[in-house]
Amino acid sequence: MLLYKITLMKWIAFNNESQLEEIIQKSFTAPQVIFKYSSRCSLSDLIRDRLERQPGPEQMDFYFLDLIAYRALSDRIARKFEVHHESPQVLVIRNGECVYDESHTAIRMDAIMAA
Repeated sequence: MLLYKITLMKWIAFNNESQLEEIIQKSFTAPQVIFKYSSRCSLSDLIRDRLERQPGPEQMDFYFLDLIAYRALSDRIARKFEVHHESPQVLVIRNGECVYDESHTAIRMDAIMAA
């Protein structure tokens, strides 16, 4: 018997620094969400699966950053928004600022939407 994973989340791959400026600019018209994920962390898998079981709000873009492959970009984000580097981690960007960041098991879609 084959089991198929149903993914409701629509991720946008975040893999180059030019996207950071794009995310900041887009955040002035709609909140933007960055999910920092580590392929070496089982907790990252758990949180990603939790998020993927729910549709993201239509008005928000959700960016997926593999911080193992793009560690320098992850560090740049931490400096830009003055947050500690963690994994897994979610940041909500609104009006060019990080208005919410959370990590590990505290990451929940309802809190993201409330931010």
